[in-house]
Amino acid sequence: MSGWNDPGPDGDTGGSFTETTQQSWFQRLGSALTGILIGLILLPVSGFLLFWNEGRAVQTARSLSEGAGLIQSITPERIDAALEGRLVHVAGDVRVSRTPRDTELEVVPPDGTLRLIRKVEMYQWQEQTSSETRTRLGGGQETVTTYNYRRVWQEGRIDSSRFRQPEGHQNPQPRHASRAFEAEGVTLGRFRIAASQAQAIPATEALPIPGGNPEGGRYLGQNPETPRLGDLRITWHVARPEALSVIGAQMGEGFGPYATRAGDRLFMIQPGRVPAAAMFQQAQDDNAVLTWILRLVGVVVMFLGWLIIFNPLKVLADVVPFIGSIVGFGTGLLAGVLTLIFAPATIAIAWLFYRPLVGIAILAVGVGLAFALSRLRRARPAPSPTTGQGKPA
Repeated sequence: MSGWNDPGPDGDTGGSFTETTQQSWFQRLGSALTGILIGLILLPVSGFLLFWNEGRAVQTARSLSEGAGLIQSITPERIDAALEGRLVHVAGDVRVSRTPRDTELEVVPPDGTLRLIRKVEMYQWQEQTSSETRTRLGGGQETVTTYNYRRVWQEGRIDSSRFRQPEGHQNPQPRHASRAFEAEGVTLGRFRIAASQAQAIPATEALPIPGGNPEGGRYLGQNPETPRLGDLRITWHVARPEALSVIGAQMGEGFGPYATRAGDRLFMIQPGRVPAAAMFQQAQDDNAVLTWILRLVGVVVMFLGWLIIFNPLKVLADVVPFIGSIVGFGTGLLAGVLTLIFAPATIAIAWLFYRPLVGIAILAVGVGLAFALSRLRRARPAPSPTTGQGKPA
């Protein structure tokens, strides 16, 4: 069952489409039982992710420590052939022989620009979805899904053919697209910087355009106050660092990744004159952040796996919705407890595998604390008899 709601008074609103679907208790149970297979796949996947992540973190940390112990800071004005293939740190002024330019839209940044980024936003239709599911007596479910359509500014083209109600909400093809332009002949003293390496430098400085709009960009359309479908809003950003700092293997007149004994390939580039120690510390900090992000992802995937495995119990209890809610809370709690047991255990096993000395030390500390607590409990004196109690006969 579905229905179409007329657009509201807001000119940016394209109305909403409501669709109601129903699923019987037997259909839900069949889907839940099939879902067990997905849960059984997610559990080992999450375990592998957690285990692999610890190994990746250790390898990266060791590679960075190894690199910090080998690094040689050299001057960019001279290339020493004796350092060929060695890990070096170079910091100095950057030069550009050919500034990047957007010839399609005739935008030329100032001399010395390393990168030029064009960002194109189009005024177009966007579909927003919201759903509400109600469980009926007997275990069946009714889901009411509302599709709202609004016109918004967004980079890239939204594929309107995938809309639930594409009629009247077709997005045109933009006349221009976002694009990056790179400088040619980038040098750091006597060294050359490849275009692929310079792409790591972020372009964050807004480039004002002569004759552009107050925001510094360009508007392609009739009136920016009343935009129409397909209008474009274009802005440009540049990267113009006065200096660059590079850590990598010296390769002729350029740089390449340095293969460490630990297994990683080191190459870092940053704007400005950054000491080698600061670059390595930043890389270590980034590695720690990534490690925790992947740990969180692994824990969430494991929790979802247990939740999907226990979902048939909730569906069985949904014959009476109130009981189904209680069982659902219980299965969610059980999935959380099992995740809190198996996720740390997987990480601990990974530490024993990748860092045996540290893992054994942590395990020994844990066993020692548990033993100390048990001894403390046994050594606690028994409570003295309460004053005023009668003597035993």
